[in-house]
Amino acid sequence: MDAPERTQIGPQHKRRIRLTVSLLLVFVIVIVGGFVYTMMKPRILSPAAMRANNAFVFDRARDIGQFTLIDDNQQPFTAAQLQGKWSLLFFGYTYCPDICPTTMVLLNQFYAKLKPELAADTQIIMVSIDPARDDVTKLHDYVRYFNPQFRGVTGEFMALQQFATSLNIPFAKIPGGGDNYQIEHSGSIAIVNPQGHYVGFFKTPHEVDKLLQNYQSIHAQFN
Repeated sequence: MDAPERTQIGPQHKRRIRLTVSLLLVFVIVIVGGFVYTMMKPRILSPAAMRANNAFVFDRARDIGQFTLIDDNQQPFTAAQLQGKWSLLFFGYTYCPDICPTTMVLLNQFYAKLKPELAADTQIIMVSIDPARDDVTKLHDYVRYFNPQFRGVTGEFMALQQFATSLNIPFAKIPGGGDNYQIEHSGSIAIVNPQGHYVGFFKTPHEVDKLLQNYQSIHAQFN
């Protein structure tokens, strides 16, 4: 019995096979790459979903106006310091017994979860509403205790009140208490874009994961 003849594959046929295999590999890589990118890309929440997570973004950015304060390194803090990065501003004071330290701990946890490139584009600022007791040194030690990257800001009372009003942050000294007085204030965190405009705020109660998801959505949509 004669042995069956072997099919001869010519060079041109081999090239077509290699091309087909290469195209299939490229297709698989593109599909897998797209899937991985989609899984890693932060989910962008709708305005309604953000509101459900206690984040409120305005239809139009709001001008804060001019102000002159001082930071915890004894350097001038003006509107120029709110440009070039996203800024999250919390208004409190070092003698605050509850909401301030709790919020600062939460902001540190939030900041630690940001991707390096997002953290580099974000500055977290605590603005003291108690200039009578919070001098620059005390404020510096307080904010840097929670995170060395955080900044503190203080200044004259009227300038602080004007700045807080421009960001819709109410505060008032509680009568009585002598030198141990307390200050009633909002726990909201104001959001300022890299152009120095007030674009929204995070309302209490704050949760790290919700804060992170909201901020990533805002940064991705408006950056």
